[in-house]
Amino acid sequence: MTTIRRFCCNDLLRFSTVNLDHLTETFNMSFYMTYLARWPDYFNVAEGPGNHIMGYIMGKAEGQGESWHGHVTAVTVAPEYRRQQLAKKLMNLLEDISDKIDKGYFVDLFVRASNIPAIKMYEKLGYVIYRRVLRYYSGEEDGLDMRKALSMDVEKKSIVPLKRPITPDELEYD
Repeated sequence: MTTIRRFCCNDLLRFSTVNLDHLTETFNMSFYMTYLARWPDYFNVAEGPGNHIMGYIMGKAEGQGESWHGHVTAVTVAPEYRRQQLAKKLMNLLEDISDKIDKGYFVDLFVRASNIPAIKMYEKLGYVIYRRVLRYYSGEEDGLDMRKALSMDVEKKSIVPLKRPITPDELEYD
């Protein structure tokens, strides 16, 4: 049985095996603590039998006006627990919080352009490629900014793809 619950400080000492995947971005402890303190609703863990951490999602709410949205900073599932729809459940939770509680217009995320399995999964969840960000990952690999419109974006303006790629310095951060 899998339990999805809020991430807590003790989980920081127990989730390193989930981060061993070479496609998973790993951050320093203060980065995780900032998310835990500022956006606790957006930081959740999937826990299995024996209290094993199976995966987690970390995100935040950001933007202004029609750019107010939920952002997926990281979602990852340990290899031995993949193909059980855990990432889908975690994504749905973040989307629900962004939509129903924070009244966001969309949810966005960045993914490596080479991470085809993740891109396909996000597309199955209703995400579209909004734009390509040149050299987003360590100044080497392009990233794709993928978005899914929420109920506040009745006209789906937030997911109309840009016609040209952008560079990281053109990204707007809040």
